[in-house]
Amino acid sequence: MASVSIKSAANTSAPLGENLDIALLLAVLALLGIGLVMVSSASITIADRNFDAPFHYLIRQIIHVTIGVTAGLLVASISLEHWERYSPLLLLIGIILLLLVLIPGIGREVNGSRRWLPLGFTNLQASELVKLLVIIFMAGYLVRRAKEVRETIAGFVKPLGVLTLIGLLLLAEPDFGSTAVMMATAMGMLFLAGVPLNRFAVLVSVVLGVLALLVVIEPYRVARLTSFMNPWADPFDSGFQLTQALIAFGRGEWLGVGVGGSIQKLFYLPEAHTDFVFAVLSEELGLLGGAVVILLFGLVVLRAFRIGKMALRSGQPFAGYLAFGIGLWIGMQAFINIGVNMGVLPTKGLTLPFMSYGGSSIVMMCIAVALLLRIYYEAKVVGPIERRKVARP
Repeated sequence: MASVSIKSAANTSAPLGENLDIALLLAVLALLGIGLVMVSSASITIADRNFDAPFHYLIRQIIHVTIGVTAGLLVASISLEHWERYSPLLLLIGIILLLLVLIPGIGREVNGSRRWLPLGFTNLQASELVKLLVIIFMAGYLVRRAKEVRETIAGFVKPLGVLTLIGLLLLAEPDFGSTAVMMATAMGMLFLAGVPLNRFAVLVSVVLGVLALLVVIEPYRVARLTSFMNPWADPFDSGFQLTQALIAFGRGEWLGVGVGGSIQKLFYLPEAHTDFVFAVLSEELGLLGGAVVILLFGLVVLRAFRIGKMALRSGQPFAGYLAFGIGLWIGMQAFINIGVNMGVLPTKGLTLPFMSYGGSSIVMMCIAVALLLRIYYEAKVVGPIERRKVARP
């Protein structure tokens, strides 16, 4: 089969706006809208206490969403061939940002973690950007080294060297959650690219062993693990956050106590508007509201994988692997955050995509969705046009 190159949409007459994945777009808009409501509700008390402005976090979150949508519109107008061409350079920029975060006086430290670069009006969490750049790099690598990845051990070991470097920088912040999500996403992409199952099993075993070692050598990670397994053993110290989250779920019952009616957000549940916004949502909207949010995330992940499959069928492997990677990233991060809130996973410090308060996370997720929409467009419009060109005598 003849290889099909990705051309700029400028070569086609079909506008991007008329070739959108409506289901994906509506699901993301719903998550963003619910997220704004829940950030407003979960943060109103702490914002009033800290800033004497009940809607401080809501206003900033609206600004974050506006920036994210604007950035997404820009990204959606860029041909995927540019992302593929410059993927190694983009990853290098990401590594430089991770190094800058660790330099005293440049990186900003919050709650014992140095993860942010101050930009004056806001802070950039470099790890959120790097997760997306790793996916872009891996998609490009899987295209450039397709045969090597499938047939040799070196093919899937080489990118792990780069990922190990990035993982060490993330752990130095420390950011164990982002490290786990990044590694899991990269391994998932390798598996989908055709790495033999036996080699993949060995790779997974090694990575899980390393992650387990990282947990054991740090006392605070061991404490998180043990408190997660039995938070009620110490409900006023190590298990405090999880027990308060579980109380929120219990109060919510089937239909919730109503928007704004949460008790746990009143200084009982720490990080109620960031990492534990899903617990507040379940308290106010109940099991039904939580189930709707989970279904929306499921729809986003399903559409990402279908878009990736469509791109592969259109002869655009980079676009396909990129869509798979974004779907894995969103799905795993949502799964881990919700699992932490529900007490089935140890605390990781990961935001809930599209919903938790946080500028870097919201902007990067909007950009990721814009890339999915661009992939859908090029697979639906550009790919068929290029195939017809190749088929002409």
